[in-house]
Amino acid sequence: MTTEFGVCDLALAPLRAEASDKSEILSFLLFGDCFEILETRSKWMQVRTLSDNYIGWIDPKQQRSLKEGQVQQLQNNLVVTGPAVYHSIEREDSGETLYLTAGSRIPAPDTNNRFKIGDTTYRFTREPQLAAVGNFARHINEYARFYLNAPYLWGGKSIFGIDCSGFTQMVFRMLNIEILRDACQQAEQGSVVNFLQEIKPGDLAFFDNDEGRITHVGIILDSQHIIHASGKVRIDVIDDQGIYNTETGRHTHKLRIIKRFKN
Repeated sequence: MTTEFGVCDLALAPLRAEASDKSEILSFLLFGDCFEILETRSKWMQVRTLSDNYIGWIDPKQQRSLKEGQVQQLQNNLVVTGPAVYHSIEREDSGETLYLTAGSRIPAPDTNNRFKIGDTTYRFTREPQLAAVGNFARHINEYARFYLNAPYLWGGKSIFGIDCSGFTQMVFRMLNIEILRDACQQAEQGSVVNFLQEIKPGDLAFFDNDEGRITHVGIILDSQHIIHASGKVRIDVIDDQGIYNTETGRHTHKLRIIKRFKN
């Protein structure tokens, strides 16, 4: 059987647990996110994302089909939009304007700021801000702080709503590092940092619940501070016990493990 592929061609598209508009949103596809089509129904499509193998249901009207060769070409020439509230692009065939969020995937634009996905050509309406390639230590603080005060949203991956692992995934994506979607999955990646005193900016700290299950993740800024999505993206104190909220005067998350993804 021939494998079918598609790409998200909107700013955001919800990825749901079941084939229903009432179903839980597990995550979001961003513009340029490619996927394999697993099952097609009259109003729904089950997909598996190519970047992190995440499975869910989307509305077929929020994507366009791609041939395998087109997907491969897109993946080979991929760049990611950097930290900006939005990036404005225009479809040359219709003149319609789209607004992309940080972390969207596009082929590298040409000197006229044009790029093509499938058979459609797009043009940035102003000079795009593209993600940094290299120099992780220089940009991690800036890129993480871009999301400060973004409201917490289960499954969210944008400045208008984001969850803890969506936050870490998007910041790392803009630094050219692909990590998995959920906190428990991310905790299986990277290399262990044994002590808080040995951290480097950009290490990920993971936190567990009373049953020992990883339920939260944040980005360590320095040996005393962490940025994470809890109610909103915020900066809190971190110590050997976990995250300490100075507003409430108590620890809110219990530290389990610290992982490093970039040496």
